[in-house]
Amino acid sequence: MANLSVFGAGSWGTAFAHLASSRGHNVCLWCRRPQQARAIATSGRNPDYLEDIPLSPNLLPTGNLAEAAIFAERWVFAVPAQSFRELAGKLRPLAPRNVRVCNLAKGFEITTGKAMSQVCHETLPMAVYSVLSGPCHAEEVVQGLPTAVVVASALFEEAFEWQVLLTGNTFRVYTNEDVTGVEIGGAVKNVVAIAAGITQGMGLGDNAVAALATRGLAEILRLGARLGANPLTLTGLAGVGDLMTTCYSRHSRNFRLGFSVGKGMPPGEALLRLGQVAEGYYTAQALREHADSFGVELPIVEGVFRILHENAAPRDILDELLLRDPKPELSPELLWGGRETGA
Repeated sequence: MANLSVFGAGSWGTAFAHLASSRGHNVCLWCRRPQQARAIATSGRNPDYLEDIPLSPNLLPTGNLAEAAIFAERWVFAVPAQSFRELAGKLRPLAPRNVRVCNLAKGFEITTGKAMSQVCHETLPMAVYSVLSGPCHAEEVVQGLPTAVVVASALFEEAFEWQVLLTGNTFRVYTNEDVTGVEIGGAVKNVVAIAAGITQGMGLGDNAVAALATRGLAEILRLGARLGANPLTLTGLAGVGDLMTTCYSRHSRNFRLGFSVGKGMPPGEALLRLGQVAEGYYTAQALREHADSFGVELPIVEGVFRILHENAAPRDILDELLLRDPKPELSPELLWGGRETGA
């Protein structure tokens, strides 16, 4: 049994805290809004997310950041990627010397183009960092439906400890040492899922969605190769696995955002109606703004950015993608990070 502090009481933070508490661990769930913490303590349910699910009675909710910080030496970050740096900065003076951070966010920082591991090393340099990713919709995890994920850390022993802590009858955790690959797969698939949702919303059929998801994987692989990821990581749970569920499931916020846009709703309105963070919206911007530093051609990501942030017509973007110069499906650059040839 371990003590865990989970920072962020959105859908995934709530589901993770419930999962860990149900495994017998002592879990403190930090809520950004104190009234949310009080409601969970009173009713045993999160009034804002997964409200139909009774949460573990052993779960301790709090709106006090310091209380959550001193509760445990193992911290789980379940806040959006764009909030990671701010939260880590606030927690730094409160961090124990041997703090261990497990990140659940899937994205790149817009202002810097950095992955969450890089942000963590800058803001909490004393922390041992891990990232957990894979096909894990909160709505299914909290119901105890079978789920498999991967946790990656540069230190195998750290990933192994998270695996032991979290693995149960319905939640299976694999380990990996490729932090870069797990982070890239988890982040970029959200942008591809928005594209898949747009395609479905436009009524273009299963062939189009499958083609888009597959070529989206090619973009994930190219970016991963350039940044030093193991390509096999991106064929695993954090890559293909997460891509599949996010591109085809109505639980996916990114898919739902894209679907609304494909139906003709303006992106701003679609985002507002979603009512939750769709990480792909921000990841598309981060990848576009730092494309030169990445040095990889990402036409699907570029198209999604233009639709969401420049109000480009989805039909026009689709035509541009279809009319690109023909290319071989596979090339050495796809896996080994040489000079890029495009999708």
